[in-house]
Amino acid sequence: MNDQITRRRFLGGLLAAAGSSAAPFALNLAAVGNAAAATATDYKALVCLFMTGGNDHYNTLLATDPESWREYLRLRDTGDARSIALPAVGAAKGVLPITPKTSQAGRSFALHPQLTGLKALFDAGRAAAVANVGPLIVPTTRAQYLGRAVPLPPKLFSHNDQQAVWQASRPEGARVGWGGRMADMLRSSNGNSSFACVSTTGNAVYLNGQYMRQYQIAADGELASIDGLNGNVYAGTAPLRAIVTGRTAGVIGSAYADIVDRAIDLEATLSSALVPGGAGGVPAPPPFIVPSTGSSSVNPLALQLQTVARMIASRNKLGMKRQVFFVNLGSFDTHDNQKVRQADLLARLSHALSYFDSVLGSLVGTDMRKQVTTFTASDFGRALTSNGDGTDHGWGSHHFVVGGAVAGRNIYGTMPEIGLGHAHDVSQGSLLPNYSVEQYGATLAKWFGLSASQTLEAFPNLVNFTQRDLGFMIA
Repeated sequence: MNDQITRRRFLGGLLAAAGSSAAPFALNLAAVGNAAAATATDYKALVCLFMTGGNDHYNTLLATDPESWREYLRLRDTGDARSIALPAVGAAKGVLPITPKTSQAGRSFALHPQLTGLKALFDAGRAAAVANVGPLIVPTTRAQYLGRAVPLPPKLFSHNDQQAVWQASRPEGARVGWGGRMADMLRSSNGNSSFACVSTTGNAVYLNGQYMRQYQIAADGELASIDGLNGNVYAGTAPLRAIVTGRTAGVIGSAYADIVDRAIDLEATLSSALVPGGAGGVPAPPPFIVPSTGSSSVNPLALQLQTVARMIASRNKLGMKRQVFFVNLGSFDTHDNQKVRQADLLARLSHALSYFDSVLGSLVGTDMRKQVTTFTASDFGRALTSNGDGTDHGWGSHHFVVGGAVAGRNIYGTMPEIGLGHAHDVSQGSLLPNYSVEQYGATLAKWFGLSASQTLEAFPNLVNFTQRDLGFMIA
C-alpha cells in the first residue's frame, strides 16, 4: 500500500473519531465549488434531531378513536401508579387532540400532553407527522419477517446498531452517513464546504461523507482555541503555532500537523463570522420548566438549536448554500419510570422546536423558516405492551418534520392498528415499519436539491422501493 493511501485512511479515521470543536474539519472543495456557488442564490438546511435511546411513539402520537383507545388502555393501563397510559382527551393533563387534513377511516389522533409547542406548529401548518418509519432493506410483510423470507436490517433492537442504521444504512462501524452523502453531492453549491456538515453533539456518522468531514462545535456555540497561538515561546524564539503544527517524519506526524493547522484556520474563520448569541444576534432560549418538578431549567436541546441558528445566520460570511446539522436529545431508553421520564423529554423537545421556529421566523431580520427543515429520528420505537412501568425495544416509530417548507397539519402514511397480532405487529406491538428510513430521507433529499439519480446513490436500498417521495415536503 502506498504512502498516499495510508495517509488518506489515517486522516479519515482520525477525523471521524475527533470530538472537539477545534479538531474536525471538512475537506475544502472551494476550487470545484466557487463557480456554482457564485450563481446560487438559495439556501437550504436540514437539521436531524436524534432522540437517542428509542422514543416511545405510542405515547407521542396516539390514536384516540374509541376502539383504539380501549385497546391502548387494555395493554398500557396497569391500574396503579406504575401505569404508563396517558389521560384521555379532555381529562386533566390529557392528550392534545389534532385534526389532520387527511382523515383515516373514522379514526382520531392526539399528541402527548407535553407537546403543546409542537401542536401549535402542527395546527399552523409548519409541522407534520410521518407514521411508522423504520429501517427496511426491501418492502416486508409480517409473514415474510416471521419466516425470514426477505433480507432484514442487521441487528434489529440493538441501540448502537440501529442508531447507525438510521444514520448510515449500516450497523455500528459504518463510516459514511446519508447526511454526509447528500453534502458530498451538493458540495459545489458551497463556496467553502468546511462547514457543510455540523454537529453540536460530538461525532455523528450521519454527517460523514466520502469527501465531507463534519465540523463539531460545542452545544452552546463556544469555540475552542489555543491561547497565545501567535505568541513566542522558548525565550521568544519560536511562535507557538509553528511548534504545534510542526511536521515530523512519517505518515502520522504529517497528518496530525495537517489536522491541527486546518483546525486553527477554521476556528479563526468561524470566530470572525459567527453571529453572536443574545443581544444583537440570536436570542437565548426562554427558561424551560421541568414538568416533573416545576423548576426552571436550561434546555440543552434549545441551546443546540440556538447554535445551529447562529451558524445559519452566518451562512453568507461562511459562503454556505447547503448545510446539514445534527442535534441530539438523549435518555429515551425508558424501560422504567417512563411516564415521568418521557414527559420531561418530550417537553424539552416541544420547547426547543417552538423556540427554533420562533428564531427562524426572524433570524437577524430574515424569515428563514421555509429554508430550514428539522426532522426527528431515533434508534427505534418501543413495544405497545407495558413491562410494568416502562416499555421494551421496538422497531418502527412515528416521526415529525417541522419547517415552513413542510406540507403540514397532516399525518403521512396510515397509522397502524392498535393491538396485537395485526399486520404490522412483530412482537408485543413492536411495529414492522410501513415506510423505510430511506424513503423518509429521500423525501427530504429531493427538497434539499438532490436529483433522482443522486438520491438513489445517497440511499443504497431505495432502489427496492417504488414510492420514493412520501409527499410531506412542498415542492
